[in-house]
Amino acid sequence: MTRARLERPIEAVDKALRFLEGPQPRGFELARAVRIFFEFIRGFRAFHFAGPCVTVFGSSRFTEGHRYYQLAREVGSLLARAGFTVMTGGGPGIMEAANRGAKEAGGRSIGCNIDLPQEQQPNGYLDRWITFRHFFVRKVMLVKYSYAFIALPGGFGTLDEIFESATLIQTHKIRDFPLILMGLDYWQPLLDLLRGPMVRAGTIGVHDVEKIRATDSPEEAVAWILTAATEQFGLAWRPRRRQRAIGARRQRGGKARDRRHA
Repeated sequence: MTRARLERPIEAVDKALRFLEGPQPRGFELARAVRIFFEFIRGFRAFHFAGPCVTVFGSSRFTEGHRYYQLAREVGSLLARAGFTVMTGGGPGIMEAANRGAKEAGGRSIGCNIDLPQEQQPNGYLDRWITFRHFFVRKVMLVKYSYAFIALPGGFGTLDEIFESATLIQTHKIRDFPLILMGLDYWQPLLDLLRGPMVRAGTIGVHDVEKIRATDSPEEAVAWILTAATEQFGLAWRPRRRQRAIGARRQRGGKARDRRHA
């Protein structure tokens, strides 16, 4: 496992508040920029060999007995069996369930944890994880290595991740990777808002909404992702070649030929 060195949560909060209070001394601003840069580098190095990932978003508050937890667990298992690495925010709830399903199916499971005042702990089903100080760095990692995004029910953080992904797709900052909502009863009011008032007002187009798919079937969701990954983005599995990133240890196993940025 990889674990970043953490500041005490209260110190991290104090520094964040100071950063947002407006212009600071140039030395402070420079040091802050350098720390952010190295946080990106740490993430890039940690996940360089992650393989083709699918990111699963969702609330940290659902427990093992909840049907959404079980749905996420099944999704994680099917993704792993299809050859994908399951990436999550690394915490409990839906994130734990997806990582757990992948781990139980013999697949790879990684997490992008976040340093919070309430000290969110990484779940126990991760092969590799990093704890980030900044949400925006964490979101870059969750998007950078993924061929698709699956969102199960969640709160503000999940909505942020859904619309971050949707905006990047809409503005062509990333390619048209599948964005799938699971838990139809939960997401239906949001879909009604998107398809109704927002389309009628012209703030989004019909084609923007059509890029967001919704289902309660893990099999259907994984089938959509496999079709897009292989037919649209040219993903093909082959034996892993030995390769090495700067400062990274060699790894073995199966790897996909990644042409997602072609």
